Amino acid sequence: IPTNRPMCRADQRDLVYRTEGAKYAAVVDDITERHKSGQPVLVGTVSVEKSELLSDLLKRRGIPHSVLNAKQHANEAKIVAMAGHRGSVTVSTNMAGRGTDIKLGGSEEFLADQELRDKGLNPVETPDDYEAAWPETVERIKAQVAAEHDEVTEAGGLYVLGTERHESRRIDNQLRGRSGRQGDPGESRFYLSLQDDLMRLFKSDWVDRVLTTLKVPDDVPIENKSVTNSIASAQSQVESQNFDSRKNVLKYDDVMNRQRQVIYGERRAVLEGADLHEQVRSMIDEVVTDYVVGATEGFPEQWDLEQLWTALKQLYPVSKTQAQVEEEAGGRDGLTRDLLLEELVADAQGAYASREEQFGSEVMRELERRVVLSVLDRKWREHLYEMDYLREGIGLRAYSQRDPLVEYQREGFDMFAAMMDGIKEESVGYLFNLEVQVDDQPDEPEEADAEDVRDVEVGPALAQAAAGHPHISAKGLQEPKRPTGLSYSAPSETGVAEVSGNAAVDPADDAYAGVSRNAECPCGSGKKYKKCHGAPGGPTGLTTRVNG
Repeated sequence: IPTNRPMCRADQRDLVYRTEGAKYAAVVDDITERHKSGQPVLVGTVSVEKSELLSDLLKRRGIPHSVLNAKQHANEAKIVAMAGHRGSVTVSTNMAGRGTDIKLGGSEEFLADQELRDKGLNPVETPDDYEAAWPETVERIKAQVAAEHDEVTEAGGLYVLGTERHESRRIDNQLRGRSGRQGDPGESRFYLSLQDDLMRLFKSDWVDRVLTTLKVPDDVPIENKSVTNSIASAQSQVESQNFDSRKNVLKYDDVMNRQRQVIYGERRAVLEGADLHEQVRSMIDEVVTDYVVGATEGFPEQWDLEQLWTALKQLYPVSKTQAQVEEEAGGRDGLTRDLLLEELVADAQGAYASREEQFGSEVMRELERRVVLSVLDRKWREHLYEMDYLREGIGLRAYSQRDPLVEYQREGFDMFAAMMDGIKEESVGYLFNLEVQVDDQPDEPEEADAEDVRDVEVGPALAQAAAGHPHISAKGLQEPKRPTGLSYSAPSETGVAEVSGNAAVDPADDAYAGVSRNAECPCGSGKKYKKCHGAPGGPTGLTTRVNG
């Protein structure tokens, strides 16, 4: 794209010195001469430390200047507006887009605003007086700036002085581009040393030995087109290395990005109020199937059906006994995995249908959204931490002649699949075992306990998902007003809770009434109440077993 006006900037060849001290001495000498001639100077440095070092050297010479770095961000607009003023010296870190506001002679708008403020006029406190005085002030300042613009132009325009090359040529070109804008004259030059970071990366010690052998003084620069081309080649190599590094990081990030898309898609559907009933029924099928498949590996005589039924009872209120299933199969020898799956999946679906009949479809749809969203959020946070741990150490796989990226993709997929299975299992367990109360007015929940891994956290997302639905108080989703030691457990064989979470307890008979879960247990053990007498199955034996 051609420039709006012909570019008049003169880009001088780089000057390379042996030592950093000699380079900065030459920089200060050059700035001093330009300042005396009235030419504005913009000095680019690579870091805050280097800008402060150069500022100290200029102070010793008595050269007035401004420093623009991260520490002077409050005065940034003022410094940039005056950087094109006659004889100004501005020391800055990377200018990037800020330098586009530099105008030869100064900014008339800034000068007019400053003059009005000096007179006590303010666009906020005295807007009418400020607006009335603005046109006349701006016109007068414009005439002054135009005259100064001509003086600065005769002095050579803005002089850009770079004290070091960056790893990226783009940043160097941005710095040069602050000068010679819109047809104005300008000049740029870079001062380098063999001790600069970029030069040390490419065997500058060999050049230093050659200069030492030839007895070249430190204050004599090397000015040659081949040197400038070599530096450009070095920058190109660094840029290529950085590009490869970013491309490699992107490949790792792509693994997490794909997982994030899946999770956020599921989460967005819940927040938008999607009906999760069929999804929950599918979860029940998959979880029960996983239980059965895990217990029926190997030969039939090796199947641990007792352990299978124990695990299922922790998941939902099983109505089919092992004996009943074996009887329908004509004995243990006639029992097959397909028959087990058919009977137990149907039993679990029947139990969920009974729970929905007990509480109603509207309540169960709301409970499904709350439970799935809460479990999904918590599992996703845990998964992010685990993926970070995997990413930190995956590079060690290269020592065993394996590609770290391939290993990261493979293990990341396995961890994601395990997380999704965990979401399904925990969601089904909560939906079957949470004690639910439907209230007309919501109770204020007690602060959630982060250490209780069985509690499902409730945050703004749940509040959004619950908008427009009846209030549901589900123990485990929200802490009850009075802790009762709820546990994640299965119902009794009779389907009746052995100890109800809302059972009336006489405060006179209960020494732990009103004790906060995070408070020290009154028994004197030194543990927190939730880890002692308030724990599920703790010394008090308060274990809530409910089936709804």
